[in-house]
Amino acid sequence: MSSTFHTTARRVIRIEAEALTLLEQSLNEDFDRAVELLLGAKGRVIISGMGKSGHIARKIAATFASTGTPAHFVHPAEASHGDLGMMAQGDVVLVLSNSGETPELADLVAYTRRFGIPLIGVASRQNSTLLRQSDVALVLPTAEEACGTGIVPTTSTTMTLALGDALAIALMEHRAFTPEHFREFHPGGKLGARLSKVRDLMHKGDALPLVDANAPMSDTLIEISQKGFGVAGVRSDDGTLAGIITDGDLRRKMEGLLSHTAGEVMTADPTVIGPDALAEEAVAVMNHRKITCLFVVDPDRPAKPLGLLHIHDCLRVGLG
Repeated sequence: MSSTFHTTARRVIRIEAEALTLLEQSLNEDFDRAVELLLGAKGRVIISGMGKSGHIARKIAATFASTGTPAHFVHPAEASHGDLGMMAQGDVVLVLSNSGETPELADLVAYTRRFGIPLIGVASRQNSTLLRQSDVALVLPTAEEACGTGIVPTTSTTMTLALGDALAIALMEHRAFTPEHFREFHPGGKLGARLSKVRDLMHKGDALPLVDANAPMSDTLIEISQKGFGVAGVRSDDGTLAGIITDGDLRRKMEGLLSHTAGEVMTADPTVIGPDALAEEAVAVMNHRKITCLFVVDPDRPAKPLGLLHIHDCLRVGLG
């Protein structure tokens, strides 16, 4: 019996994959015109759809918004009861409907025509009301629904979702949207953490454990203890980072430790990182070097200590 289930699953995925190939082959200059309309929007992209198309529309709106194209979803039924006011000249409207005849979309489509708001329609019927009214018509290729009966939106919603992703990525690449831009829209979560910069997580100012090279080890031990990182950076006379003192350095100099200065105990030329490096890169360096923290230095003023990044700061935001 269980083999029947995975056989069905494979059939569904095969049907939808074949439909996506048809969609790829069907794209033409109409897709280019749609992207140009979206790029020209001085306001927002309004995306709408009813039922399953509405769920897809919400996802496409979220993808647009997170990749540099301001967008939001408007429910067509709510639009008829006041939400049409959320649309304005300067906006571009993207409407999804497999049949192109969804009655709940009538008021929204009419509003775009009345006020000259550009309309991009996505449907599977070339001569449908939606596509005939649209400034740009994106036609989904003819493909069977994966359910086998033709009544459950499966293949059609997969194609619509893929088309939305294609529009979003085309816009993103045209705008040269970078991971740093992406992080601005995703400050939280695992992805936001992976795109965090060292400067976002580092300790700085009075929190830094720093001593001068000629500082006695008694003062250095107090600095290490008070700052709580288990290390101390050692500054040279010109303020640059000359070295670092770790617990390993302390053990190696345990005999007569208090008779030494910080400069005599330190490890010179420690591994450092710049403030604009990704925190994920810092974690990779710490793992490779088998160390727990990195001093952050100013790349324009060589070895000037700006901060300290501890592995615990990275673990706290989900890295490591």
